[in-house]
Amino acid sequence: MKKLYVYIAGILVFCSCTNKQKEYDVSEKALTTYVNTFLGTDGPGNTYPGATLPFGMVQLSPDIGIPGWDRISGYFYQDSILTGFSHTHLSGTGAGDLYDVLVMPTNSRFSKKIKENNFKPFSKYSHDQELATPGYYGVHLLDYDIKVELTATERVGIHRYTFPKDSLTAIHVDLGYAINWDNPTDTYIEKVSNSKIRGYRMSTGWAKDQRIYFVMEFSKPFEKYSVFKNDSITTIPVKGKNTKIILNYNTEEDEQIIVKTGLSTSSLDGAEASLLTETSDFNFDFYRKKAQSTWEKELQKIKITTSNENKKTIFYTMMYQSMLAPTLLSDAKGEYKGANDTIAIANGYKRYDTFSLWDTFRAAHPLYTLLQPERVPDMIHSLLAHYNETGILPVWSMQGNETNMMIGYHAVPVIVDAYFKGVKFNTNVAYNACKKSAMVNDRQIKVYRETGYIPVDEHHENWSVSKTMEYAYDDWCIAMFAKELGKEEDYNYFLKRSENWKNLYNEKRSWLQPKNKEGEFITPFIPKEYTPYFCESNAWQYYWFVPHDIEGLIKKTGGKERFSQKLDSMFSLNPLPEDKLPIFSTGMIGQYAHGNEPSHHVAYLYNYINQPSKTQELTREILEKQYKNEPNGHCGNEDCGQMSSWYVFNALGFYPVNPVQGIYHLSTPLFEKSEIVLSKGRTFTCIAKNISDQNKYVKKITLNGKPLQNIYIEHKEIMKGGTLEFEMSNTPNDSLFINGELPKRNKIY
Repeated sequence: MKKLYVYIAGILVFCSCTNKQKEYDVSEKALTTYVNTFLGTDGPGNTYPGATLPFGMVQLSPDIGIPGWDRISGYFYQDSILTGFSHTHLSGTGAGDLYDVLVMPTNSRFSKKIKENNFKPFSKYSHDQELATPGYYGVHLLDYDIKVELTATERVGIHRYTFPKDSLTAIHVDLGYAINWDNPTDTYIEKVSNSKIRGYRMSTGWAKDQRIYFVMEFSKPFEKYSVFKNDSITTIPVKGKNTKIILNYNTEEDEQIIVKTGLSTSSLDGAEASLLTETSDFNFDFYRKKAQSTWEKELQKIKITTSNENKKTIFYTMMYQSMLAPTLLSDAKGEYKGANDTIAIANGYKRYDTFSLWDTFRAAHPLYTLLQPERVPDMIHSLLAHYNETGILPVWSMQGNETNMMIGYHAVPVIVDAYFKGVKFNTNVAYNACKKSAMVNDRQIKVYRETGYIPVDEHHENWSVSKTMEYAYDDWCIAMFAKELGKEEDYNYFLKRSENWKNLYNEKRSWLQPKNKEGEFITPFIPKEYTPYFCESNAWQYYWFVPHDIEGLIKKTGGKERFSQKLDSMFSLNPLPEDKLPIFSTGMIGQYAHGNEPSHHVAYLYNYINQPSKTQELTREILEKQYKNEPNGHCGNEDCGQMSSWYVFNALGFYPVNPVQGIYHLSTPLFEKSEIVLSKGRTFTCIAKNISDQNKYVKKITLNGKPLQNIYIEHKEIMKGGTLEFEMSNTPNDSLFINGELPKRNKIY
């Protein structure tokens, strides 16, 4: 007889995520019940539904076992089979890496193999018998009649398998398993005892030198085992590119076996230390409840008031997904695989990696300065550790590797933002790291320094305009850092470099356009076309990326009226049916693409031209139409917390247009009340009086009872605690801040 999960409200439906279940001891008041971990597992989101802790090393999640863009995170909602459960995954990226240490329980009831998953064991499953909450994943393997449950600590993945009666029960541990970009280079398995194995999996892919060491303990000793190298049976210990071990059991009806896997990127001893430090027994329910409690504590940092359960689920799911990266790299001994391929130690801090900086410098890291004050110093120390190991700051680092994916040197704004917000670290080292990263000769930075822009070349991803603009912004950040430290010469030098975006401005056409080495604009030039000159975008989407000099951009465009017309066109020039849109051009409103990061601040530019009602209209539209409480709920890659952080900020009613400046531009809140729990027992409350679907415009704003004069709020004002009150109306009010000040260029607030 098939074992079914017992539900209070009936069979689980994914897009609800509010079903309660006695078996899992989930309180109706727990905010974790509002998290839909399946949001983004269909469509372009590329998220995973498995068990993890906030910023944890382990992401224990199901794997379909079939490669493809839709299965980049290992899981795709539309599929119907599972090939196992691996311990590491990326959240919401376009990178097909990780999937380390695959585990799959089987028995005699099913033995079919298929080519599509490389003839690995698999089972059909049904979404009706699948459940996931923060820190927990459960599913029924229908072909084997095996119930699978997963939970995690920071560095340990914990499995509980409930088996039927069978004399040929087995647990497969497959180190050769790989999909997408991932490829094992060396694996190793040894037997410690009949209840413990250990080994490692070295692999390459997007990150070239990935190392995972593991120690795996079983609550029941295995009776016998078989070891394979390249699918041929061999003896233990076994070493090679493709190894696996099959552990054999005789199980009774409903017998449970617990499997614990400790991880390290440095050594077997480190993996053992992770296991011993974070787990003392095989009490699965204890670790599951502890994981839920950890997530509940994080989610309680923002308490919202709304009668709309659907929006509440989206909000807390976005909070949850904002905490899935960066991920822990150091083990319980503090050791980790360094970016220079040595074994390093994090003294006095936790080393993090998986820094998707081109995405996350915009909103995710600013959100962490509000909600993760205890983790931000460790994140900055991690960026500086990468600098100490390699001589430059990371661009897109993962598993102790530099992937050099994407553009900019965007560790700079993350560090400079943290510095101005009072985060403690070695200022001299940090400044030198920022400056040196902007003065290297590779990644076309040499020609950018010498020419003042990046000319077009033959590289298929030249991205010349985008690189010039991103570098210019980062240079402004260094200039502000230098100014604060009294480094006048550096300040003037980098401030001048921050104006390099102007070197690509075509005054005749009013566009930022690519140039050749001779300084001539490339023709033909069609702004809406996707070309190698723009990074995952077109000229429309990158035109607005001058967050450090919006006033200068307005002037270049021809003044506020012309700027307004161009902004209006941005949101109304819809792609034609015959236009070829790339995979990253999603969440479209005219030429605005919310599914990709360069557009994320653009709706707020109306604030700079005394038209805040248009900002309010657009942010509300994006919140309500581009995020949904369903598997296909993200309009683009979630990108390691950026898409979700955008939602969190905008639902509160503000957003960091220039992430380093220390201010948040105001828009319109989504909820009646939002309470942000800050450090030192302080609370910052956002209240929206008379809010409704129609009342989306702001009539008046007060801060601590006093009228707010400017269209922004300073970070330090939020951190003091207090109340920001919006009075809402159904009528646009563009005179609200007509006499207020816009943020001053070259000023940190």
